[in-house]
Amino acid sequence: MNINTASKEELMSIKGVGEKTAEYIIDYRKDKKFEKIEDIKNIKGIGDKKFEVIKDDITISGKTITKNKDNNKDSSNKR
Repeated sequence: MNINTASKEELMSIKGVGEKTAEYIIDYRKDKKFEKIEDIKNIKGIGDKKFEVIKDDITISGKTITKNKDNNKDSSNKR
């Protein structure tokens, strides 16, 4: 999931990211873009523990591909 371009709904598909955290991410990137995935720890509610859980599901570049929150299977329309 590209945290620089993902929509609120797409961000909320990341395990552990709820509505408020998704809003904080969007607010953050209005002023500056994420330069490295570790920058997400600047977001209220995302510390080292949550980062460890989500780091494999986020990126700062490329296309946003959503995954099913429950089983992490790719739910994009690619075949």
